[in-house]
Amino acid sequence: MKTIFITGASSGLGKAAAKLFVAKGWRVIATMRQPAEETELTKLDNVYVLPLDVTDQKSIAATVDAAVKIAPIDLLFNNAGYGLTGPLEGYSDAQIARQFDTNVLGVIRVTQAFLPHMRQNGSGLIINTSSIAGHIAFPFSSIYHATKWALEGWSESLSIELAPFHIGVKTVAPGGIATDFMARSLDVAQHTDYAERFTQFMASFQQEDSPMVFSTPESIADIVYEAATDGKAQLRYFAGPDAVDSYKRRLEIGAEAFRKELAAGLGIHFES
Repeated sequence: MKTIFITGASSGLGKAAAKLFVAKGWRVIATMRQPAEETELTKLDNVYVLPLDVTDQKSIAATVDAAVKIAPIDLLFNNAGYGLTGPLEGYSDAQIARQFDTNVLGVIRVTQAFLPHMRQNGSGLIINTSSIAGHIAFPFSSIYHATKWALEGWSESLSIELAPFHIGVKTVAPGGIATDFMARSLDVAQHTDYAERFTQFMASFQQEDSPMVFSTPESIADIVYEAATDGKAQLRYFAGPDAVDSYKRRLEIGAEAFRKELAAGLGIHFES
């Protein structure tokens, strides 16, 4: 029986992945900041729920030590993260630092903690939840984009670095996911000089012609499972029709043309 270790498993994609992998015959170690509040995964056989705060080194060390005592870890699924939106001038330094601490440094810390274990085993796979936001960029999400673009570059570099040890690295880049992300996992910054345009921008995602398609967590989890089991030396997996189509369009017309096209769709035009 193979074992997957999942961060951010309390809701959304993390919980959907936990359910899918255990249904496929895997042992699942599902981690979250408040495991005492979890009432669903704790009822499933072959699911172990452990506490984990990816911003706390002591928490990481204790949980990784507990996990490897349960079973050898075949797959690390770095999924913990949250969104930050709003104009750059509205962000506090604390908000910026927290975003990077969770979305980038948290992934790096957990991965670093597992690498000696995987090298000793002579195998392993690391899958990182990225985002289409790591490949294209909307306004009012600059810091979130910065974390996801950082995660993509880090993953690509690490995939080459770890290949001689038979440890694979992959990213799954979803588009919109139909979860409680907007209420539960989104930090919003405000600034009066940007308020009208920011409100219009946020409202655009609810319109019928919005480029974002909100896929179910379960459908994104299917792509995670595909990446985990297809045996391919493939780095990137796009998940959801909006992610697939957006990235395809960017490749077709080029990065500069895509940026201008996206901006024009939001009523923004660049001066020559």
